[in-house]
Amino acid sequence: MDQRLAHILAESGIRELWSRYADAVWRKDFTAFEDCFTDDAVWKIAGITARGRSEIVGTFAASVEPTEKVMMRVGNSLLQVDGGMASGRTQVSELIKRKDGRAQRTLAVYYDRFVETDSVWRFHWHHFNLYYLGPPDLSGAYLDVMEYGPPPGFPGPDDPTPIPPR
Repeated sequence: MDQRLAHILAESGIRELWSRYADAVWRKDFTAFEDCFTDDAVWKIAGITARGRSEIVGTFAASVEPTEKVMMRVGNSLLQVDGGMASGRTQVSELIKRKDGRAQRTLAVYYDRFVETDSVWRFHWHHFNLYYLGPPDLSGAYLDVMEYGPPPGFPGPDDPTPIPPR
């Protein structure tokens, strides 16, 4: 297959993956969320490393438990595609309504390794670099976060994820 066509098809499938993911977050749909990951996936978020679908869903459940709703907005992914595998970075923002009445916004970048299985793209390695968690008007402070330079700059497997302030 022509490399340009392969890239376009991967980009389309990964965009669909992000749409499924954001929808699962909004609906707190654990089954749909789980299906966004490979069986042996790794999700690194807020100082936690969850391995495998069961741990990933448990981490997701704990993270959304104190919220009423989370509206995730996903930017376009900068991708490097190689056959049925890809890597990329994607800017995301969330508007969060917490059960205690507070509202929060996040600004972050996800660094990902994607795998296509059975014609469906899934996350294989999902690293969340949180830059901001605070008031929706962005009046809070940004976190001190490790930068990886321009694409294809990427975190190493042992690089930490920022832990949000409590």
